[in-house]
Order: sequence, then structure tokens, then C-alpha cells
Amino acid sequence: MLIEQPLVVIDGSKTWDVFITALGGGVSGQAGAARLGIARALLVFNPEYRKIMREHGLLTRDPRAVERKKYGRAGARAGFQWTKR
Repeated sequence: MLIEQPLVVIDGSKTWDVFITALGGGVSGQAGAARLGIARALLVFNPEYRKIMREHGLLTRDPRAVERKKYGRAGARAGFQWTKR
């Protein structure tokens, strides 16, 4: 459903065939990347789609990223296990 959103917005779900290869990340991240890729490809075909896609938020990349691991810690925020005795 998420991947088809750019095609549904421009009423092109019946006229376009899409083949996507996504590597890395999870299913949700790959779906978001595919949605953005389809939206950008449709803009190359017809720049007039920009306004309607912008209204639906299809041209915005998700800025969230994994927080880096810090030294002296087990993970990004989790510390090492501490024992009293």
C-alpha cells in the first residue's frame, strides 16, 4: 500500500509497471525508499506532478538514522552491566 501511494495519487496505478530492487534495512525502510524512488522517477517523467506529490508528503525523505555507539558503552545509550558484589 505504501509503495503504490505515488501511483495512486497521480491516478497512474493502471498505466505504470514498476520493478524495484531494495537492499539493506528492514521491510518498512525499504518500502519508504521505494515510495520515494517511484515519486522521484515520476517527477522526471512529468514535473507537473510535483505540487500534488508535495501535498501528500511523497517527496520528503525520512531523516531518522541509527544513533552511533559511544565508547565506554555497550550500545548507543546502554551501559555495561554493573554488579554490586
